[in-house]
Amino acid sequence: MLAITLLGIFAALKVFAVATPTTNRRHASGPPTVHSRNGTYAGVHSISYHQDFFLGIPYAQSPVGDLRFRNPQPLQNTSWLGVRPATSYSPACVGYGPSQWGYNVSEDCLYLNVIRPAGTHPKDKLPVTVWIHGGGWVQGSGVDLRYNMSFIVQQSQEMGQPIIAITINYRLSAWGFLQGFAGGEEQTENAGSNWGFRDERLALHWIQENILAFGGDPEKVTIWGQSAGAASVGGHLIAYNGRDDSLFRAAIMESGNPIIVGAMNRTYKPSFKNLTQLAGCSNMTDSLQCLRSLPFSELNAVVNTTQLSNVWTPQIDGDIFVKHSSDQVAEGAFVKLPIIVGTNSDEGTSFAPKGLNTTEQFLQALTSGSSPMNETVSQEVLAVYPLQSPENDLANLGPPDFIPPAYPYGLQYRRTTTYYTDQTFAANRRLTCQTWAAHSLPAYCYRFNASPAWAGPYDGATHFVEVVFAMKNLGGVGYPPVRTPPFQGLPESYKKLSGLMAGDWVSFVNTGDPNAWKRKEALGSSQLEVPAWDRYGDGSEKVFLYEGNATNRMEDDTWRKEGIDLVNRINKEVYDR
Repeated sequence: MLAITLLGIFAALKVFAVATPTTNRRHASGPPTVHSRNGTYAGVHSISYHQDFFLGIPYAQSPVGDLRFRNPQPLQNTSWLGVRPATSYSPACVGYGPSQWGYNVSEDCLYLNVIRPAGTHPKDKLPVTVWIHGGGWVQGSGVDLRYNMSFIVQQSQEMGQPIIAITINYRLSAWGFLQGFAGGEEQTENAGSNWGFRDERLALHWIQENILAFGGDPEKVTIWGQSAGAASVGGHLIAYNGRDDSLFRAAIMESGNPIIVGAMNRTYKPSFKNLTQLAGCSNMTDSLQCLRSLPFSELNAVVNTTQLSNVWTPQIDGDIFVKHSSDQVAEGAFVKLPIIVGTNSDEGTSFAPKGLNTTEQFLQALTSGSSPMNETVSQEVLAVYPLQSPENDLANLGPPDFIPPAYPYGLQYRRTTTYYTDQTFAANRRLTCQTWAAHSLPAYCYRFNASPAWAGPYDGATHFVEVVFAMKNLGGVGYPPVRTPPFQGLPESYKKLSGLMAGDWVSFVNTGDPNAWKRKEALGSSQLEVPAWDRYGDGSEKVFLYEGNATNRMEDDTWRKEGIDLVNRINKEVYDR
């Protein structure tokens, strides 16, 4: 394992606004350059990581002015003579609320970043992975330093399985997913909808057209995401009714999958009406065009009002999404390729309502809210998710009947988090794995059961904790001061676990199989054996269990079967409608 030097940290954090003589020492004739279809870019060479960075590369025309609230437009005939710098990150796409992670935001944000082993030549044709960030489609960015790709590219170099890694920005919140304007408003092919998702799609097309110049193989692209990013990856598997546009050959989905939980056909007309009224565009003949004409700061202030926060999500549009995701998956209308897909043990601690002390309060939570279920179905949930169960979440708190005297989140907390773990991710993950197995497709499924230093006892292995492990960000770049460095004070076995997980991802990007490297040596301890990762459905339904400071193993994917079967039924009949 290479030490993370001060220069390496500086390279990872700042990625240099300009190339310096020291930075480019390896390149006698100057910085690394790439001849894309539109022109030549000069990047940055990192001595510490023996990598080349190409940052802030546009993959689409700027979605500003008359291109606001329209499908992303390709660069087309944009070209230039000479060399353009690709030496600093672009702004992130503006979403809901200010960024707490230190990056600038803008409406002009459709850029990507390429990290490769130094000196990679077009003839090398390395496998490529494309990271799609999460954030509920309202936050996040490909320039977030927590997602720095240097560490997993370094892992690939150490393994002798080098890869190229790419991060992308896509439009968020109303800027990327404004809906509800079809009734009497402009609704043309050029207006479209689900623009943020279409941004991702256009970025994948740009990669197909240009990655060979960077030394990547356009036929060996793996798309990879977490949370909304994983749901986006799943969305690309079902886009255009599962049409295979040969944009990727494999997919990795952390806490997300092709079955998007949510009412994909709910009406957005009231939200659009509220937006246009607040923006002063409600009495216009073309309200959408009125919104395009507003100054960015003025419109952004309206988009960020409380009543319009966290409103806009991908929806059925009859084009890129033609029907409910659960229906498509059940019909086999998805791109057939190998996947890694998994969830964390305690996802629900990020989503469950807090402060519930009685069964009646839990029932009220189920029968109210944005996607209420009727009382009959709610009673079924209560029956299969009891207050005390040996399969409840937060096993770290002790036996299922143990309730601390000063329980901070209500006496129903372990019960509700268990249900919301299954409702948000675990149930659909299991259904995804079963579907892939039924089609005889390679599916490597996992459960992640380790907590970083910033997660408290009532968080457990909550949503997002696996990201730092999969990316092998051992120094916790990008986490302070918002969060404690993830590996601070933890046993060495946690860092070894990160190396195992990142190595599995690299192996999968290279070969479509996470086993195609020295997995058994990854943890460096005879007490922590690493069994082979079985394909789901090969004789039995098993998932690989990633655990911190414990033995990793394959486990039967049968826990909470009655509850998960019920949740999948509810998700299809209630939430995915």
